[in-house]
Amino acid sequence: MTTENTSTAVAEIEQLSKVWCQAELTGDTGTLAELLHPDFLAVGPRGFLLTKEQWIGRHSSGDLRYTEVGWDEAVVRVFGDTVISVAVQAQQATFQGRPIPGSFRVTQTAVRLDGRWVIAGVHLSALDAPRTPAA
Repeated sequence: MTTENTSTAVAEIEQLSKVWCQAELTGDTGTLAELLHPDFLAVGPRGFLLTKEQWIGRHSSGDLRYTEVGWDEAVVRVFGDTVISVAVQAQQATFQGRPIPGSFRVTQTAVRLDGRWVIAGVHLSALDAPRTPAA
């Protein structure tokens, strides 16, 4: 992959991550359905697994509500049609009415599907020191 192609992929992934954070913040299940690969799999901060349907279901059930979601310190690595981003996600949220603030080191894997980038997987690891969400 050329430097120009790599730069383009990095910019596209940075935009994908922004759209994903906004969809998470607003609970936009339609956008999330478009952004996530059909075989999407997430690893939560305590090791639990969520499929695409379960990930989106956190929003459609109304159980999860964000008031802030930030994505910062992203390091993006391009491997052809696969991109791995490692970033910090800080959030303010509630789950089933209980506060769940947190800061996480997130590994996001994106792949090209039908000519566009989609998120194939996310792995969250809790950080010891909380951070303030960044836009």
